[in-house]
Amino acid sequence: MFKGIYHGKQCHAADIPTVLARAWAAGVDRIIVTGGSLKESREALEIAETDGRLFCTVGVHPTRCREFEESGDPEGHFQALLALAKEGIAKGKVVAVGECGLDYDRLHFCPSDIQKKYFKKQFELAEAVKLPMFLHMRAAGEDLCEIVSENLYRFPGGVTHSFTGTAEDRDKLLSFDKMFIGINGCSLKASENLEVLQGIPAERMMIETDSPYCDIKNTHAGINFVNSVWPSKKKEKYEPDSTVKGRNEPCLLRQVLEVVAGCKGIADIEGLSKTLYHNTCKLFFPQDLDASADAQLESGKAVQNS
Repeated sequence: MFKGIYHGKQCHAADIPTVLARAWAAGVDRIIVTGGSLKESREALEIAETDGRLFCTVGVHPTRCREFEESGDPEGHFQALLALAKEGIAKGKVVAVGECGLDYDRLHFCPSDIQKKYFKKQFELAEAVKLPMFLHMRAAGEDLCEIVSENLYRFPGGVTHSFTGTAEDRDKLLSFDKMFIGINGCSLKASENLEVLQGIPAERMMIETDSPYCDIKNTHAGINFVNSVWPSKKKEKYEPDSTVKGRNEPCLLRQVLEVVAGCKGIADIEGLSKTLYHNTCKLFFPQDLDASADAQLESGKAVQNS
């Protein structure tokens, strides 16, 4: 969508530079571009190399796990992922393995047995490159937590992003002391979601946009906590100074922060943002903890991350 293409139709010119400029102006400090397949992970690395504030992941999304076997050489496909991850690490750009996990809401894309097989395989990748994991969990809390518990020794930590699970799912994830829970617009749809959110300690949480998806809509339970708005236009009437209606952007991370703060009754929203930023650095940018992240926590500078 950031190339202006929607459902195969070119609606406007590519606008990544404009989207990034809005993000930096909104206080976003870094962006992690998500890889969901071998091809997409290569593209994510290419994008990350265009700006010092961009980073990326390497991995295969659960709904794409057929690609291992469709390649005709599953082990060769895995080795290509490993080589790409090592290349990206050497460039200082790859910060996590993923997006990987389990998605039982969309089994029509990939059956559960293949998802589980190659989810387990990607722990080998994390162990080989010593990177945290960026995890996807949809209607699969029990199986995902079981597989994670069996492989805890293989990875240094992780975040289960775009969390929409139950209180039981939340508590299982929080039982892993090196697991964070990622919150975005999809996590804030219903009043039940907000109740689950209240039980996630800020010290174990991250916020994200998952752009171009998961925007906070007017029908969402959390919308009443949103204070920051940007002008928007339909994609057919695109203007550079406006966001595209229905397309999420990194700048809108501020809205996620506002809903989390409002839902949890936290008045010090900038203090919350520092805690969440610190969590993100702790997992993805541990080399910064002794310098920038701690300095930002102490200085009172308001920083957010996507």
